[in-house]
Amino acid sequence: MTTTATTATTTRAVTEELLRRIGAGDPERIAELYADQGDWKLNWPQDEHGSPATPWIRPRSSRADAAAHYRELATHHLPAQAATEIERILVDGADAVVLGEIRQTARATGRPYRARFALHLTVEDGLIVRHHVYEDSLAVARAFAA
Repeated sequence: MTTTATTATTTRAVTEELLRRIGAGDPERIAELYADQGDWKLNWPQDEHGSPATPWIRPRSSRADAAAHYRELATHHLPAQAATEIERILVDGADAVVLGEIRQTARATGRPYRARFALHLTVEDGLIVRHHVYEDSLAVARAFAA
């Protein structure tokens, strides 16, 4: 039987490893941390999902989707001008919340943007089964607007 402390330790370790892998930028290695099937959501308005300017912003449900998400992010941003500041990681059992700010530059327009975010993860059996992002979608949309 897993204790709450052990669960929280695993959740923190997986969350920190996810952040390291995102920083390294290898979508396939990032995706290894996700379960085969999971719950992936972004807080964007429904009519913005599937926009040609921001194709990575859409619901997802699989490990392959996770890899595709990080590939699409890289394709649509200038990596040399990207940075993420992690302010806090909060862990409660199987759940973690990462608070911070991303700084990116839209490849299509050359416009930089900053977006505050909260990332809610749930870890089960050492894999991420929930990935919900709450971010400043207006800042992202403005950077990609024609």
